[in-house]
Amino acid sequence: MNKVYSRIESIVGSVITVKADNVAYGELAEIETRFGKSLAEVNKIEGDVVSLQVFAGGRGISTGDHIKFLGHQMKVSFSDDLLGRIFNGSAEPRDNGPALTDSLVTIGGPSVNPSKRIMAKRMIRTGIPMIDMFNTLVVSQKLPIFSISGEPYNQLLARIAMQAEVDVIVLGGMGLKYDDYLFFKKTLEEGGALSHTVMFIHTAADPTVECQKIPDLSLAVAEQFALKGKDVLVLLTDMTNFADSMKEIAITQEQVPSNRGYPGDLYSQLAARYEKAVDFEGAGSVTVLAVTTMPGDDVTHPVPDNTGYITEGQYYLKGGRIEPFGSLSRLKQNVNGTTRDDHRGLMDGMIRLYSSYKDTLEKKSMGFIMSKWDEKLLTYGKMFESEMMDLSKNISLEEALDLGWKILADCFEPEETGLKSSLIEKHWPKK
Repeated sequence: MNKVYSRIESIVGSVITVKADNVAYGELAEIETRFGKSLAEVNKIEGDVVSLQVFAGGRGISTGDHIKFLGHQMKVSFSDDLLGRIFNGSAEPRDNGPALTDSLVTIGGPSVNPSKRIMAKRMIRTGIPMIDMFNTLVVSQKLPIFSISGEPYNQLLARIAMQAEVDVIVLGGMGLKYDDYLFFKKTLEEGGALSHTVMFIHTAADPTVECQKIPDLSLAVAEQFALKGKDVLVLLTDMTNFADSMKEIAITQEQVPSNRGYPGDLYSQLAARYEKAVDFEGAGSVTVLAVTTMPGDDVTHPVPDNTGYITEGQYYLKGGRIEPFGSLSRLKQNVNGTTRDDHRGLMDGMIRLYSSYKDTLEKKSMGFIMSKWDEKLLTYGKMFESEMMDLSKNISLEEALDLGWKILADCFEPEETGLKSSLIEKHWPKK
């Protein structure tokens, strides 16, 4: 029998405090108000004074309301019935479908023991040349997409969700505008990807505490699918909103702030989520791709700065394209040596020539006379941007490699590319 408390000591925003014993950190409680019942979560314990974050906010709560601690942390139902469904940050249906209450699993558990992991060595094909060819996404990798507001990062995630060759997609949205939520829903439905997708969506109008639950819900479900032998891709947007929700709650509780007002455990909180990426021995895998917006395009902002120490590279989204400079998949060398014999050499050669194109653009803007070589680079750069960097492309890695050779052949003589003679002899397009 769970003990019921009928005296609330204080109410500050959506945080309430009550004197209670035998309560655990992260434990759920049920608050019965005159407007109905609401869930709350223990997020601070000092002696017998327990602070709880109320999911529905503090409005309507009075000091005489009843609080019943449930004796367990937040759980989410897991089964194949999740596929095609949309839930909120409390794991309640957002799609007007039936509630799922069977096979509950606890969220926010520890990351997988390293002894149970295997080396990342399999490629995830996305159909996007700037990923597959130049910065390959690898199974069990954890990568952020660094972006600024206004960039099409949600459109990029939706395209990856539709094109990625994985068994299950888990999409976690945090602080989304309602239009963005509808965009994801409509795009995945029309693209036929919703049938193997689970969505956990927190909109900007939803309670702050639910924003914090989205990554844990998404990763808990992904882990269960992986244990059943599925390769799962978790797409999260936006981790800066997740960090801001932590900041908001920390301020409410008058915690001593750290850098730019964020809580001191920001790094640990981010790492606890990213480290859920895993390739299980004898089972499936979890791969994490998460958008992190940079306020003011400042990569030294605490959220992207801490993220960079945790993850295995990053994609930079600028001008509606994944920038080849700064973007890095540190695990790509685990796979691009086994895809096709020309993958690594062609990738390096094309980026080297694109770097020369950027230098030529700068020379042109300063009024320098363009040489024949400069003209070739200018033609190459425009073709590279339109054919390779366009995120609307949906072609296989092999088609992208063939396209790369075609672009080189249209712009240069074989000896001008700097590529190995053996590769040129084998792959240079025949005229």
